[in-house]
Amino acid sequence: MVVAPNMKAITLLLALTLSVSAFAQQHGTSSHGAIYGSKPNDVATIKAENLEAYMSKKARISTTISGRVTRVIKSKGGWFDIDAGHGKIIAAHFRDYKVNIPEDLKGKYILAEGVAEKQFLADDGQHLAGGSKQHGGKTNSKQQLTFEVSGLMVKR
Repeated sequence: MVVAPNMKAITLLLALTLSVSAFAQQHGTSSHGAIYGSKPNDVATIKAENLEAYMSKKARISTTISGRVTRVIKSKGGWFDIDAGHGKIIAAHFRDYKVNIPEDLKGKYILAEGVAEKQFLADDGQHLAGGSKQHGGKTNSKQQLTFEVSGLMVKR
């Protein structure tokens, strides 16, 4: 049987379209709950409240954390906040912008695997050129934790 060149192109295009759409949004379920991105490794999980102490003096680590989502900032790209206890939050987002999370994730407990990073934010009065503004011998800078998520699982 001879297949026309146009038919080969259509078949190839159809196969490519189906494979791209199948991998664009990796969202599934497991016995634990919904999964967004890749399934997180839950062997050595750290509570979100303990992440800052666990990092100690390290500026960046790869880990899996468990915690409660306090707010979904942007569904597309998976931007959300995790409660870090004591009035602190961890600003989290997916590494893969194609992952979409639901708005009703707020208040749910999750496992998230990815890279935690400490970011130092200068006080509004501090110059970007490097000078630090001091009041009473203390440097005014704030530390924020961010988390770049590769996989998230909602706990049931």
